[in-house]
Amino acid sequence: MQKEMKFGTKAIHAGLEPDPATGAIMTPIYQTSTYVQDGVGNHKGYEYSRTLNPTRHALEKNLAAIENGKFGACFGSGLAAMDCVIKMLNPGDEVISTNDLYGGSYRIFTTIFEKYGIKFHFVPMHNTKAIEEKINANTKLIWVETPTNPMMNIIDIKAVAVIAKKNNILLAVDNTFATPYLQNPLDLGADIVMHSVTKYLGGHSDVVMGALVVNDEKLAKEIYRIQNSSGAVCGPQDAFLVLRGIKTLHLRVQRHCENGKKIAEFLNTHPKVDKVYWPGLPTHPNHAIAKAQMRGFGGMVSFTLKGNKLEDALNVVKKVEIFALAESLGGVESLIGHPATMTHAAIPKAEREKTGVVDSLIRLSVGVEDVDDLLADLANALN
Repeated sequence: MQKEMKFGTKAIHAGLEPDPATGAIMTPIYQTSTYVQDGVGNHKGYEYSRTLNPTRHALEKNLAAIENGKFGACFGSGLAAMDCVIKMLNPGDEVISTNDLYGGSYRIFTTIFEKYGIKFHFVPMHNTKAIEEKINANTKLIWVETPTNPMMNIIDIKAVAVIAKKNNILLAVDNTFATPYLQNPLDLGADIVMHSVTKYLGGHSDVVMGALVVNDEKLAKEIYRIQNSSGAVCGPQDAFLVLRGIKTLHLRVQRHCENGKKIAEFLNTHPKVDKVYWPGLPTHPNHAIAKAQMRGFGGMVSFTLKGNKLEDALNVVKKVEIFALAESLGGVESLIGHPATMTHAAIPKAEREKTGVVDSLIRLSVGVEDVDDLLADLANALN
């Protein structure tokens, strides 16, 4: 029945049942570490909360449903979810990833896993030929992020999936910016979908969590094995908060998209703004692919200032009043950030500037406030 549900209905109901003990419509917070068994090996499906917890289990089923997948797994953070994926590899294996990548992803790849003999290649993935040039017998994973952070580049998931399948390579897609409401990578041929649940799925800047969703049972068993063995799971309170957040995901993201569009268009005509990066603009590279694989263009907008001076960018982020200067994104409140000194400081200057992360680049996470107030706030800061 769940496959026939529209997205909004799945977000509220999929994988969830009233509490059998009390009839409570909200999934209870099972704040317990262990479970009493009737006899050795005779239990109700739960033995120890690192392995499985009813609140987390409900969220994992709900996440799988809204991503059109069969199996979900939740972790203590988005990076813990990534950690699980890379732990499926062996020394000598190689990974191809986009060169325009979230700084934390770049850091875990290069400073944690490279020393264990895993090799990473960072290429401009909006050109699929760049991927094919790096494929060899040792390539075991392609890691895609689309839209990318912070340049909003669009990568053709379906085209990359064809390359991955042809070469028997796993394809993982970080779907954090798009959310399952706007994009479903499994439907486009991906093997693994990853989310920083901290962002839009939680949606209220009050939880840190990550998730993986897959369709393949063998792959799911390996993910659960690593999840249980490494223990980087989320707690039941956090799972409860995200279940609550997902119930309004479709409503929130729709407003994020509407506000993002108006702000991108405002910035695009402002005399002090040089370039605007938002996939919904017809001038955006790969705009046509964004239209084909996404149902909307999201609330993440990046832009640069004319003259490309660091002090000008720092002045803008200091002068805003409604936009809050903070790390992260995807909450109901609008945030502003300076990638070169914040989210992408882990990437060497020469490397980040090759991808467009220059000193004047500013990233906006456009919230769900009244857009006229947001526009006035940006106009004041820019002027």
